Amino acid sequence: MPLEDGDSARWRGQRVNGEVSSTPQLGGMGDPPPRSMPAPDGSRTEAMAEGWEPGPALGDGDVTPGGAPQRAGQEPGQREEALMAELSELVQKVVKSSSWWDRHGVDISILTCSFLLLPAGFLCLRSAEAVPFLVGVLTLGVVHHTLTVKGSHLASHNALTESKSWGKVWAIFFIELCSAFTAEQATYNHVKIHHGYTNVIGLGDSSTWKLPFLKRAIYMFIAPLAVPIITPLVALDLLRNVEWKAALRTLCCMFLGLYCHYWLLLRVSGFQSPWSALLCMLLTRSLLAHPYIHVNIFQHIGLPMFAADRKPKRIHLMSLGVLNLPRNALLDWSFGHSLISCHVEHHLFPSLSDNMCLKIKPIVSQYLKQKKLPYNEDTYASRLQLFLQRYEELMVHAPPITELVGIQ
Repeated sequence: MPLEDGDSARWRGQRVNGEVSSTPQLGGMGDPPPRSMPAPDGSRTEAMAEGWEPGPALGDGDVTPGGAPQRAGQEPGQREEALMAELSELVQKVVKSSSWWDRHGVDISILTCSFLLLPAGFLCLRSAEAVPFLVGVLTLGVVHHTLTVKGSHLASHNALTESKSWGKVWAIFFIELCSAFTAEQATYNHVKIHHGYTNVIGLGDSSTWKLPFLKRAIYMFIAPLAVPIITPLVALDLLRNVEWKAALRTLCCMFLGLYCHYWLLLRVSGFQSPWSALLCMLLTRSLLAHPYIHVNIFQHIGLPMFAADRKPKRIHLMSLGVLNLPRNALLDWSFGHSLISCHVEHHLFPSLSDNMCLKIKPIVSQYLKQKKLPYNEDTYASRLQLFLQRYEELMVHAPPITELVGIQ
């Protein structure tokens, strides 16, 4: 995906009805900000959110972590921009030398295979035997999360195609029809806010995933089962912030997607009662809800948090506030590399597909380590243990603002 000078303007932040929405987004897309809190310097989110040309400016209040070595004759901000420009050039060479198959084909093939598995999943549910029935549940559950998490995430970043028109079509299909969410709000909250202000308190700090009134065991292991129910309800609330034409389109797509799933369970899978079909819908749609919620909090909460007027430049913001988890076959397929093992790479270059994030991972990790910048990595089990032990500190109380002095 070649870089263009006009890409940054394409992704400048836009507010919805003059304010930033506050309702949690549960469609696999990231974190919206608190109610009525305007994005600082909202018109200058720049390419940070999506276009990743070298040296994006993040605002006048940006500072450089103290102690970082500086080249002679360079201001701190200039050095940060030079680092990002150098890394972008290295990544750009890999992208330009990559084929369409690497840039888009691999991920499109995964999504296509998921579609092709749908008939087998619904037919397996016809069986009265336990094993085929469970195979059907597992198949539909994995397919659902592949389409709603991986598909929606890639579509929100227009990473499935280089055509803006087709990108809009895929966003509506994956986010609204498959995920029962609103495409405009999902894209705005995730791309403009979460990516534009990663770990900036009150904006992109993942705080909307916190439910402090829930006990740790309930939040970590029971509440995720409600994600399929909460998602469309949240979407309906967010429709107040979009134009009536978009709201009507979203309602139609949401109803069509949910009803098709219900109808296929009755007509193809042979469920005899509406309640048994609805229960099966809930089961398949919540199959991977636990790792979905866990991944969203593991990779940002507990890492350095910043005030809006004291955030570091882009390369430090992303290297400090983002964490990679290890490769996992199931989650790599269902969620995509950019949400699991290449999350740092994704936040630095969000318009790249999952496969391209995996391809540039050695370059990014080597470069950050060479420049003595953070490259956060941890295991799923380690993060789970950390959150269970420090749940009150990380998920109930407000996160402390990180002091930049001394951070390399």
